[in-house]
Amino acid sequence: MHPRRLRSALVAVCALAAVSLAGAGPAAAHTSPPAHAAAVAPGLAPLTDLFAERLLVADKVAAAKYGTDKPIDDPVREQQILEDVAARATALGLDPEAVQAVFRDQIEANKLVQRGLYARWDAHPEERPTERPDLVKEVRPVLDRITTQLLGTLKDTERLRTSPSCEPRLGLAALRSAYGHELDALHSEGLVRALPSVCAD
Repeated sequence: MHPRRLRSALVAVCALAAVSLAGAGPAAAHTSPPAHAAAVAPGLAPLTDLFAERLLVADKVAAAKYGTDKPIDDPVREQQILEDVAARATALGLDPEAVQAVFRDQIEANKLVQRGLYARWDAHPEERPTERPDLVKEVRPVLDRITTQLLGTLKDTERLRTSPSCEPRLGLAALRSAYGHELDALHSEGLVRALPSVCAD
């Protein structure tokens, strides 16, 4: 795998998706990607869809923490997640280190979105959230569900993720997910950050 080449390609793909969505009306925003993308990408789209869904939950995480003494970085919680997914990966017959790398990318992508939202809210107070979700009762159960789904999907896509076609498939899947979840530029950047560890070397 060539992380720089993959990142450059995915930045372009997701930027295109974000720009297209920014200028699209309600109907156009739901337009499906080109047919050739649909023919190639479905195998990894369930994975990138979960990445996108997790990134959108970052909005609630940020809303729960913004204006409090809770930092964006939470090393203790992050380590708990990584240890948990490693143990569950082993039970599924997956490489625990590879799975930890994928989840480490998800954590960093989530924090990237949170920082972007903080900056946006600092600059535009009128856009600040008006409600503070309960991080433990409302947000973490959603993240826990996505974690379980991600582990299962990593297992289901193991063959694809070790194939020579993984990188182009991943790029197309990311495009589909960016369109399907209507990701803006910030969340598209987060999606790019979530991807580097998906394809095996």
